[in-house]
Amino acid sequence: MFCYQCEQTAKGTGCTKSGVCGKDPDIAGIQDTLVISLKGIAAYAYHARELGAHDEQVDAFLAEALFSTLTNVNFNLDSHIKLLLKAGEINLRAMELLDKAHVERFGEMEPTKVQVGTKSGPGIVVTGHDFLDLYELLKQSEGKGINVYTHGEMLPGLAYPELKKFSHLVGNYGTAWQNQRKEFEEFSGAILGTTNCVLLPRDSYRDRMFTCGIADLPGVVHIENRDFTPVIEKALTLEPLAENPGPTTMTGFHHQAVLKIADQVIEAVKSGKIRHFFLVGGCDGARSSRKYYTEFVQKLPQDCIILTLGCGKYRFNYLDLGEIDGIPRLLDMGQCNNAYSAIQVAVALADAFNCGVNDLPLSMVLSWFEQKAVSILLTLLHLGIKDIRLGPTLPAFLTPNVLKVLQDNYNIQPITTPEEDIKALLG
Repeated sequence: MFCYQCEQTAKGTGCTKSGVCGKDPDIAGIQDTLVISLKGIAAYAYHARELGAHDEQVDAFLAEALFSTLTNVNFNLDSHIKLLLKAGEINLRAMELLDKAHVERFGEMEPTKVQVGTKSGPGIVVTGHDFLDLYELLKQSEGKGINVYTHGEMLPGLAYPELKKFSHLVGNYGTAWQNQRKEFEEFSGAILGTTNCVLLPRDSYRDRMFTCGIADLPGVVHIENRDFTPVIEKALTLEPLAENPGPTTMTGFHHQAVLKIADQVIEAVKSGKIRHFFLVGGCDGARSSRKYYTEFVQKLPQDCIILTLGCGKYRFNYLDLGEIDGIPRLLDMGQCNNAYSAIQVAVALADAFNCGVNDLPLSMVLSWFEQKAVSILLTLLHLGIKDIRLGPTLPAFLTPNVLKVLQDNYNIQPITTPEEDIKALLG
């Protein structure tokens, strides 16, 4: 970080000459958190705008919050914390905006069983987050003998009626973003990256990879104006994929779908058949310690329901976890922005049981990695949700003083071991 007051680059977090310009590590850490969260909010707002939806309050806050991080503008710790909570409020608006835009354009998500693996024939795999890109690709490739697959955060696209109506959208290939290089090297078809979470490709598949929109990689053909002709033509020249079916998984448990069976869920809780709900999900990464989330879900008692979202679900979404009175124990609510759906379900349950969200038999065990995960965490804090378990490590940009404020007010805790956390959360 360069300090314009001291005219030198400070080492570490914050300015080393805090007595001169007041830029102490706590302020710097909060500003880093704020800027990171703004990137996540901007991503949701961008996707919504591409679908014709925008919100003036979201746009205005992006300008306000960035302005607040200017040098020698604001040295007040309390007002910076208020800005973080406001970022959470605005992110909630952005997620709601995007949720409505998705439903209006592609229909209401439906619980859908998805085939994993590949079918014989030419193929295109689509990664990223942008369903409008997927929709346009499906329209342009229809009737050409090409199978289209989702990857990573695109998996929930298979649950939207306006996307699943295309018979050549055949299933999901692969897992989360960090496994792209291995998975794409093994995929002989064309590859389309639509947004963030797209890795620099290996040379072995660079010539059959494409990007569009915000995503743009060196040495990779970039698609303009959603004209996917080059992707389609490339797919038809490549070696066809082999028939290689894998397991199945479920997705599409949007809050509207879950609320349709709310009476069934509430009755199962009242009768003791459902003891506890766990929201286990978020953003995945490559650390070996992330196996915690797989083990956590595997070790949960059979009378617990798991809600999930984001690419963190790939740690356990291929497991057969069974049902409770016809209710799947694993409910995949969709992309990371579908944290909005999880919030709506929590609010509805709180209303049904006449209590606050923090009084529900509901615990949140979240994985974080990038900007949107930080935005969602701030949204949960804005809503006053407490006792969140966060991992695999706590964000390094939260200084000890700022972390103490969050722990004192919201009891955020780092994950420990699956056994210890399950015991603590179930009491």
